[in-house]
Amino acid sequence: MSNCLSPTPALVRNPLSGKVHAEHLRRAAIVYVRQSTLQQVEHHRESTRRQYALTERAIELGWSPTQVIVIDDDQGRSGASAEGRPGFQRLVGEVGLDHVGIVLGLEISRLARSSRDWYQLLEVCGLFGTLIGDADGVYDPQTYNDRLLLGLKGTMSEAELHILKQRLLEGKRAKARRGELQLPLPRGYVRTAAGEIIKDPDAQARTVIETVFTQFARQGTITGVLRYLVEHQLNLPDRIRHGPQTGELDWRRPNRATLSNLLHNPIYAGAYAYGRHPTDPRRRRPGRPSTGRVVAAPADWEVLLTDRLPAYISWAQYEHNLRQLAANTAHAGGVVRQGAALLSGRLVCGRCGLMMMTQYTNGGTGLRYVCSRQASDDGAPLCQSLAGTALDALITRLVLEALQPAALDIGLQVAADLEAERERECTHWQQRLERARYTAERAERQYQAVEPENRLVARALEQQWEAALAAQAQLKADYARVLNTAPTPLSAADHARIRQLASDIPALWNAVTTTAAERQAIVRLLIERVIVTVIDDSERVTVEVHWVGGYRTHRAAHPSRGASGAA
Repeated sequence: MSNCLSPTPALVRNPLSGKVHAEHLRRAAIVYVRQSTLQQVEHHRESTRRQYALTERAIELGWSPTQVIVIDDDQGRSGASAEGRPGFQRLVGEVGLDHVGIVLGLEISRLARSSRDWYQLLEVCGLFGTLIGDADGVYDPQTYNDRLLLGLKGTMSEAELHILKQRLLEGKRAKARRGELQLPLPRGYVRTAAGEIIKDPDAQARTVIETVFTQFARQGTITGVLRYLVEHQLNLPDRIRHGPQTGELDWRRPNRATLSNLLHNPIYAGAYAYGRHPTDPRRRRPGRPSTGRVVAAPADWEVLLTDRLPAYISWAQYEHNLRQLAANTAHAGGVVRQGAALLSGRLVCGRCGLMMMTQYTNGGTGLRYVCSRQASDDGAPLCQSLAGTALDALITRLVLEALQPAALDIGLQVAADLEAERERECTHWQQRLERARYTAERAERQYQAVEPENRLVARALEQQWEAALAAQAQLKADYARVLNTAPTPLSAADHARIRQLASDIPALWNAVTTTAAERQAIVRLLIERVIVTVIDDSERVTVEVHWVGGYRTHRAAHPSRGASGAA
């Protein structure tokens, strides 16, 4: 009975001898080394040492030192995907070429944390008879029990990564819901040593940010703001985030992308927001797993806490800016168009409800409004069209009637705006001159403080001083040129003239100096849309004007003999 229960000689010997055969030893042994982040590579060195020590394990199993290959190309890379891991891809390729007898990793999670990648490796190893080894033992993917155990380990590795991510993400979200999660600050803000967020202590930096919002309220487009900043030589402030000059103020040339980000950022309205740019996995590109970020609407942000931070504008102004930016897109019809048409982007077909297009005829002297969307998209007959000159004249008359009661207020506001604009420009130049003077004086102090014997340092400081003096002189020359070309301050006679011109709004509207773009801009400030319907095939049309604020005006008109139901 005792002989029946005693272990057989095969079980008392090395349990690995039944899995490692001569055919495995003829091929190479690969030791795969990986840490998920560069921080782990730098600080968790014991784990790295244990992984490299697997070369000795391969030698113990029977491989010679010359047959052991270490693949450590994926140090500092996550195992969540094979994308971006050249070491893992090389490993799979070597196994597929029948060059590998065993793959050694400290644990399964080092090889892959994705079931898709893990089972791909298992399939290839099973096909070419390659063993897989970790700290617990050696497994043969061609054996059912070993394959079942390896699959379970791979699934647990993927689940472990998911649990870790969810735990960290929920902690991050909980902190964000309290408004305590530190997010990167945009230009115009700094974080104190105590962690408090304040406006940039530099007065010029704050003034430039305020100017961006002021000009957008006036211009209504990013292009207008960009043109203003370039014409007035205004750069945007930015605090250096890395390197030896961390925290110092840097002035950079404005561009459209920067201004768009600035106008869309809710922090300028004093709001703390989290989840503005979620990731859509469907939009990720191969080799770039961090891509796929989309822009979410404010209603879809995970966290929005208003009145939490110092603001440059009110929340109402921020929402208005978002609406204006959305209206400025080509499909929304809010952009001021080229050409003399007054209702481009504002005229709606009363029959089908689609936006009517603008056509210029006779070399640009003739104007027609045409509803041709269904004709161009579906091949349907032209819906309706009409001559535009008489319709523009009708809208012009209605707009001038609406503006007439506000003539005096407009005159006073124009004069005040001109004075305020002049003061802002003067403030910008004075701040720039003050900064240039400080930079030159600082360079001089540094040069005077160096010991004369230290000629190398003195020579470099002298060059910095000369460069600062040259920049200061150039800025003074630019300011003098601006003063020479700038108009003189408004006198009492100028104020009276402005009020007189404002009181005669039709004269201003028809003046040669008033451009078609300015007339379109005025219409867009007053009118949301105009719905026009050609009555049958006659010359008569009905016009419904939807004013900003909800008021509506109905008119019947005879634009011209060019009106038609289906031209």
